[in-house]
This record gives sequence, structure tokens and C-alpha cells, in this order.
Amino acid sequence: MALLVQKYGGTSVGSIERIEAVAEKVIRYKEQGNDLVVVVSAMSGETNRLTDLAKQIDPTVRGRELDVLLTTGEQVTIALLTMALHKRGYDAKSYTGGQVKILTDNAHNKARIVSIDAANLAQDLKQGQIIVVAGFQGVDEHGNITTLGRGGSDTTGVALAAALKADECQIFTDVDGVYTTDPRVVAEARRLEKITFEEMLEMASLGSKVLQIRAVEFAGKYEVPLRVLSSFEEGEGTLITSDSSEDDSVEQAVISGIAFNRDEAQLTINGVADTPGVAHQILGPISDANIEVDMILQNVGADGTTDFTFTVHRNDYDTALNILNKVAQDLKARVASGNNRIVKLSIVGVGMRSHAGIASKMFEILANEGINILMISTSEIKISVVVEEKYLELGVRALHDGFDLAEYETE
Repeated sequence: MALLVQKYGGTSVGSIERIEAVAEKVIRYKEQGNDLVVVVSAMSGETNRLTDLAKQIDPTVRGRELDVLLTTGEQVTIALLTMALHKRGYDAKSYTGGQVKILTDNAHNKARIVSIDAANLAQDLKQGQIIVVAGFQGVDEHGNITTLGRGGSDTTGVALAAALKADECQIFTDVDGVYTTDPRVVAEARRLEKITFEEMLEMASLGSKVLQIRAVEFAGKYEVPLRVLSSFEEGEGTLITSDSSEDDSVEQAVISGIAFNRDEAQLTINGVADTPGVAHQILGPISDANIEVDMILQNVGADGTTDFTFTVHRNDYDTALNILNKVAQDLKARVASGNNRIVKLSIVGVGMRSHAGIASKMFEILANEGINILMISTSEIKISVVVEEKYLELGVRALHDGFDLAEYETE
């Protein structure tokens, strides 16, 4: 018998029919002898609907009352799913985040989990009950309702699995696992049977939308085996786990996947004096505007000046360019310019650590397609490049083919 924590997202519980289908799926796992804690999101579209209602009252609304409003979406889902289980003759009990005692800090709309008191859940599980928990929410030390921000239900599932020492946390989504890249771009993309927390973190941060970064971080920190499965079809999904020397494969793949991010913009300031502190003078005002900087490139010219290039989220492009123009005047730079038609392509794999020549192969593949590289960033297990937006799909397909990531043919 295993203790499983299962999380079902908004599309999985988007209608009464789908909630009934989730109940049937949960029962199948229960009938196999498993103990179950089920975490659910609000029905698809419900959080947006509630947010729109709030904005009709106050377009700038944030904080405590918005959390009070938004958490009602998950409360609806836990009640309906529990009713569906009762109708089928199964003992089930619903919990809000506060009833579980998911304690968070007091950062409304983006709270962080501090601790979980899972004693009541453990007692109910011993009595054979199926536990249904509202994702995305908790309470602070003063009893105020809080929400965990984007991806909060995934984080709730992983945190409960850690607190209960579950055998596995299963994230049910509208895809059947983690793929070598987005199948909508590369039809031959292959579902991975296994991937490390480290690789999944890189892929999530680089644009893969399958799992939220916070949930993967939490799972990695507490070593909670995490599995991505489809809500709508059967299958083994993808297991995300610690890197292990006990890997039963003959030789681990050098590259596990290719991620990409369309939401990039590039900014450059030319002809800045090459003196200590100039990077802070450029990026300080950007940071003060709460704009996150991703990749950075600095080139020093023969005349003693430097060209400084960095990337930001495309939504921050106009604001960042205005700031950079002001900085250019203050620093007496030659010019500030930008480009919001770029994308980032990345290859990810723990196998890079033990294989040389991966970067040069990546650059050769792109060069053979006539794709010019604008910026490069590397870590132990990833290489990212910035290229023009028009080359995104061509670049992803070429890299996927060049590193032999396509679906294996069966004889």
C-alpha cells in the first residue's frame, strides 16, 4: 500500500462531468490499496472570473480581501469532488488550506508556506478516508486567508506530500508527461520516462510550462518523488526524482530536453566608460523598477569603452528602454537601443557534465540553419542562446534532430 498525493488542475475539474471523471480515477487508485490525498484547483476559468469581479470594484485591488475572494474557487471544487466520492459510496472529507493548517507568511497573493500540521489528515487516512484539499491557499499566523500565487496548487500538493512523507506526489495535467520539447513545435518530441529535479528546474525556468518552478524546488528540497500524468488518458507519465547513480539505463542521455521562451527582449547601451561600477550604474535603475534581468553580455572595445547588453521579460521592454535611455544620457553613452523580437533557446541535460563539445555542437547545428546567435549563457547542465524570433521553430527542430531526441522507432 502506498500513500499518494494527487493534484488535479483546473482543466481536470473544469465541469461537473470532469469532476465525476476525477472521482472515478481517484476510486481506481483507492481500490488498488492506496491511501489518497487529493489536491484540487478551482474549476478552469473560475479564478479569472473572480479576479475580473474584483477589478470591477477596484482595478488596483490586491491584498487580504482579494485572497478571501479567490480562495472560494477551490472551496467549490473540494466540496463537489467530495460529494461525487460520497455518491459512489466512498468515505471522503474536504479541507480548506486553513483547516489543514497550512501556515504561510503574510505576503498576500504570493505567500510562502512556512509549515504544515498534517496530524488531522494522518488520522483521517488511518480511518480509510479519502482526503480532498483545496490547493493554492493557507493561513498566516493571525488566521488571515492567504494564496500562494501562480502554480500554488502544485506547491500545495508537493508540500503535503513532504509533510505526510508520501510515496509519490502525482500532478495530473492536460499532458501525459514531460517531453523532450513542446510537441506542438516538434511533432516527434518524445515523452521522458524520468528526469532529474535539477533538469526539470532548468526546463521550467527556461520556458517549459508543464510544472511551476516553486513546486519542483519544494520537491527537490524534500526529495518528494514527483510524477506528471494525464488527467484524460492512462499512462506512466514522467517521474521527476533525484539524480541517482543507480540509474538502470546503459548510458544517460547527454541532453534531456530543449526549452524555449518567447517572452524575451534585449537591451543594449553602447560606448559606456569601462570603469568599476558601470554595471551597477546601468542595472541599478532597472532593478529599482522591479524589472528582473536574465542574461548579461559585456564587450570591451579597443577605445576603452564597453557595450553592455542584457535581456528582460518582454512585458518590461518599454519601461526598461525608457530607463536605459535616461541612463545613457547620465553616463554620456553613445546610444541605447533594444529589440523585443528575440527568443531564448536552451538545451538541458545532466549528461553535459561528463561530455565535452556540447556547446560547439549546438552552435554548429544553428549555424548550418543560418541562425545567428546574439547572446550565450551557460551553466553545468544547460546552454542558452538568444536568437531572432523568426528562427524559434526552425532552431528548436534543428536542435531536437541534431541531438537525436526524436521518438525512437520500434521495429
